[in-house]
Amino acid sequence: MAYLIDTNIIIYSLKNDENVQTRFLEHEKAPKYISIITYGELLYGAKKSKQIEKNCAKIYRIKNLFPIIPIDLPIIEIFSDLKSKYRKTGTVIADFDLLIASTALTYNQILVTNNIKHFEKIEEIKMEDWKNRGPVQTP
Repeated sequence: MAYLIDTNIIIYSLKNDENVQTRFLEHEKAPKYISIITYGELLYGAKKSKQIEKNCAKIYRIKNLFPIIPIDLPIIEIFSDLKSKYRKTGTVIADFDLLIASTALTYNQILVTNNIKHFEKIEEIKMEDWKNRGPVQTP
């Protein structure tokens, strides 16, 4: 199974979080990707930091470690399906989170995130929290 790594897990990894580092080692042979949204969030964080050059260099290296999945037509199709489905029920999910989830669903990947609350209402998604728990069951 392939994994889509969310922004917060990359940040924990950059901070050498023991749980996250262990999980990366446990899954070292599994394909791992990041969304272009995650890359943008990481780059934004680096550019607003006090050590812009140093932090941007770290983020630029991430391009060599993880293939970046761009937003394409199949992702937008799933995004629009999910957004309309959840809006009809009164459930609001942030667009960036919905795009990341749509990427994982489009490419049949497990989303690795510590922000379970951001994604738990998306019934279709498979998640793991490498910071705390491992596999996560959605309602």
